[in-house]
Amino acid sequence: MNSLHLKSFIRCKRKAWLEFKGTKSYEVWSPNKAIDKINQFQIFSEFCNGEIYTGLKACKNGYQGVIGLKVKGIFFQNINAEIRPQLLVKTQGISKWGPYKYLPAVYKLGHKTTKEHLFDLSFSSILLGTFQESKIEKGLVLSSVGHKVNVEEIYLNKKIRKKVLNILLNLNECLQGSMPEITQDRKKCTICSWQKFCDKEAKENGYLTDIDGIGSKTALLLKTNGISNTQTLASYSEKQLGEKLSKFKDQKYEKASKFVKQAQAYISGEPYCISNKNDTNDILEKICSGFFIFDIESNPDDKHDFLYGFLKINNLFSKKEDLIYEPILNLKNNKIESYRQIIKILFSRKEWPILHYGETEKIAIINIAKNLNINFEEIDSLTSRFIDLHTLIRNSWILPLKNYGLKTVSNWLGFNWVQKNVSGSKALYWWIQYQITENEIFLKKIIQYNKDDCLATLQIAEFLIKNQLKKN
Repeated sequence: MNSLHLKSFIRCKRKAWLEFKGTKSYEVWSPNKAIDKINQFQIFSEFCNGEIYTGLKACKNGYQGVIGLKVKGIFFQNINAEIRPQLLVKTQGISKWGPYKYLPAVYKLGHKTTKEHLFDLSFSSILLGTFQESKIEKGLVLSSVGHKVNVEEIYLNKKIRKKVLNILLNLNECLQGSMPEITQDRKKCTICSWQKFCDKEAKENGYLTDIDGIGSKTALLLKTNGISNTQTLASYSEKQLGEKLSKFKDQKYEKASKFVKQAQAYISGEPYCISNKNDTNDILEKICSGFFIFDIESNPDDKHDFLYGFLKINNLFSKKEDLIYEPILNLKNNKIESYRQIIKILFSRKEWPILHYGETEKIAIINIAKNLNINFEEIDSLTSRFIDLHTLIRNSWILPLKNYGLKTVSNWLGFNWVQKNVSGSKALYWWIQYQITENEIFLKKIIQYNKDDCLATLQIAEFLIKNQLKKN
């Protein structure tokens, strides 16, 4: 076992087991992991003033920062173990290499230092201390705060070391046994490279957390009331279920109805229309003279929207090839000019509504308008033009899907992205690559992806409107 297995085990026992024994062909490349590696290296490089080298030779030469070192050893109770420290930082002391030693360091995204960071440092310190023949009292947690490297010192006392020893014994037992069950908290699965592998099994076994709106706590509540899978939930009385969902208070019967119908749709594969005629009729009235589709690509960690995409639709039934798509790149050194272009486009058709999927786009435009000191009346007028299709479809349909994300809904409707296995995370990965290499091919990939996002949003709008036209 190694330190990567430990990190996974803290998040999900099954993930650690799959990484150790799983069939690698079922694992999907994760852009999130790649982005994390890039950010990690940039912070490490800045902290070590660019003096980062790889492997055992770098330790012997006494370089300031060392990556890529693997240390194997016999651990507690004769367990074979291996550490792969994210970074080793040279400090004062004495080791087998001379008048210096190394401390383990880990990268942290965000503000919270977790058990994952503490146990990783503690595990590394135990084997590394033996390997370099010098005791390690502390480790470092590095993060980026306001574009500066923040350093947190973690003292690795007996209490932390004892905890990590217990975790490692549990990990070893897990890795020697059969594959653990799927985690109940399925929200953790969204960026996991084994997600598709587990999704298939979860659906076959009727996992309650595959039902939209049901998290691990609600699933536990349902199980204590004898509802252990989606099949049982789908056949349950809505009224009886509502009486058992007292934690939702005034919404308990509404939630019960939604859960039961969602389970029925998920099993049958058939959508269920909720009567919400007024909202959909509102779109019909507003789009008749034309409308915009708007979608953003962003880096949430950097709080930077790097691409704004607009699709201009004069007529809902226009051919796709006749639609005008306009991407606006937002470079940090030229953002005011980008903002002006966006407002110019939106104000060029003041009567047109702006269709989008999720709340991000509306918030972004309001902030842009404020940045440009546009008056409150104009901002109010602009805000009133936004129509969130995500909210609309959730309020008007129960779909046979595990979530209502843009990809999930539009794929169900038959939409296909030009580029395979794409996501917002992959677009961000391409953006980071473009910033590093300045290779235009990454920009082209992002633009194509954003255009497809806009077309996928359009397909959802068409579904809502066509179904409303059938009723009228």
